[in-house]
Amino acid sequence: MTRLPPPHLPRPRPLPSCLPPPYGKGDAAYDEAAAAVAVVATTAEVLAHPELDEDMLAPWERRRLAGIRVPGRRDDVVAARLLLRLCASRVTGRPPREVEPAQRCPGCGQDGHGRPYLPDRPGLGAAFSHADGLAAAAVGPGPVGIDVEPLTRRPGSVSVLRRLLSEAEVDAARAAPDPGPALLRLWVRREALFKAGRDDVRLTEWTDHRRAAVVALAGAGPWRDAGPAPPLSPAPAPPSGR
Repeated sequence: MTRLPPPHLPRPRPLPSCLPPPYGKGDAAYDEAAAAVAVVATTAEVLAHPELDEDMLAPWERRRLAGIRVPGRRDDVVAARLLLRLCASRVTGRPPREVEPAQRCPGCGQDGHGRPYLPDRPGLGAAFSHADGLAAAAVGPGPVGIDVEPLTRRPGSVSVLRRLLSEAEVDAARAAPDPGPALLRLWVRREALFKAGRDDVRLTEWTDHRRAAVVALAGAGPWRDAGPAPPLSPAPAPPSGR
């Protein structure tokens, strides 16, 4: 992926949004770790990836899945968790099946929900997101956050947004020629920073037109993918659970 620009640049360059190609058994490419990897894909693309399978999920993850009654949402959650393993694989050099993420809530301190992390890689940050047939994940040094939303989504009423975001930001987005997309971009940026756990990290946002998605990525990088891949078929934001 292209290197992130410094913070606050008005027109950040878009990052590629494609799944890394699969490695074969015993492939030496597992030893060629990337510094940081962020990937955006459709849920279908992730579930069809030859290196990924739902049986990689830990028992505690499967227990959480049991409470999801909507099949499409369940698939999105599975895809996001698998995509996190793929990103971690490309950064650590380990096969996805050997990656064992965990989660801990910074609010209550309990495990099994909240911010994801890699227990055996304390220097790496990890994040994932999912929404309506889309999945995104990122792994890199230091705090990391990512958020993905469908292009057609709108983040809620202005009164609610003003309680969650700064009034100046909301008013600036509402003054844009097309306020709906502007408010959505504001929301994904704030969500990415929230997931990173701090506001002083590099931030970029782009539109993945192939997948009709808006994406925001927070983290130091330098971000890149794991090789060429063809397209496959300040006010804190609240935790979205995605």
